[in-house]
Amino acid sequence: MRNFTGLPTGNRQMVETRVAPRYRVAKPATIEVGGAKIPCTIFDLSITGAALDVSNLVHIPANFTLVVKEDGLRLHCHVVWRRPFRIGVAFDQ
Repeated sequence: MRNFTGLPTGNRQMVETRVAPRYRVAKPATIEVGGAKIPCTIFDLSITGAALDVSNLVHIPANFTLVVKEDGLRLHCHVVWRRPFRIGVAFDQ
């Protein structure tokens, strides 16, 4: 028996569905919200979004600016998923 991907149903292989490939990085960054600055680390990065490691997710809203000082970037983004100590964001156009 086969599923919609053409793989046998017993095969648990994941199919990549992202628009752009992500690259593992370890870049220091800052989440800026109002006057608050929350340190974070970019875990992986693509042209459409990123995964961020954050020590405390409690005060992180759905929308914020991600500042990557070493690259001179200020990226407006929104949260698309949350896990303990990590969030996924998409960059706004």
